[in-house]
Amino acid sequence: MDTGIDVKKRLYELAEKAYHENRYIFTDFLNVSQLSEYYELLKKTGEGTIGQVDSRAFGGTLGCERCVVRFGSPEMFGYEEPYPITLLKIYPAMAKYAEALTHRDYLGSLIGLGLEREKIGDIIIPRVDADNSEKQRKAVYVFVIDKISDYIIENLGYVKHTNIRVEKCDEVPEEAVPHLEELSVIVSSNRMDAIVAKLYNLSREQSLKLFVEGKVFLNGITMTSNARPLKTGDIISVRGYGKFIFDGEGGATRKEKLYVHVRKYV
Repeated sequence: MDTGIDVKKRLYELAEKAYHENRYIFTDFLNVSQLSEYYELLKKTGEGTIGQVDSRAFGGTLGCERCVVRFGSPEMFGYEEPYPITLLKIYPAMAKYAEALTHRDYLGSLIGLGLEREKIGDIIIPRVDADNSEKQRKAVYVFVIDKISDYIIENLGYVKHTNIRVEKCDEVPEEAVPHLEELSVIVSSNRMDAIVAKLYNLSREQSLKLFVEGKVFLNGITMTSNARPLKTGDIISVRGYGKFIFDGEGGATRKEKLYVHVRKYV
């Protein structure tokens, strides 16, 4: 979706189109800021709809930051239609000669093919485990809009100086699914800024700055209020640092501080 347009207006237009044409309508991949506006629209209705249409955001697997919004549901139309998302596996032709490539390297090579950013979803670089093979350790997974997948397979031959291969995945492999680490941490209080600071080893001033700059998202919505307490099940995303799920409060310490339980994406 073009970042220069009114995102909320465009979402309403797509919802209306789905309703009047009685068919599913999909966006391209929306970024975090655009999804924040989408979730704000849903929050206004309180019913998970935009206009008269059900909708849902999905990026290909659990925890994706970039998502496609689907307008319509089986309850409305009487049939299911999958999201137009393909998962591609990109790996070096000769693993032992491959460079150490970054997210930026892969994205740059994809954009270099003349592709629009909104056609490309999350780029997942799996964690490296000791028992992984060289090929597995250097494989990267990319969610893309269906219609560009064959073009990428046919035309992406190199990432930087590394000769690569590209293939479609029939399902999301385990190494492409986000891993969650359960943590219990001590904070001064159940405030968003205090928990963000503790989890990412920041000072309270650094944490506050992230809120001021609009880099903290609660359940997809941009948060400027740093003092809001969290509820069990809340999902917090901090741009440039990561994401976590709040699992509730524990007991108090002897010094009257608070245990909180979270699951952190790693």
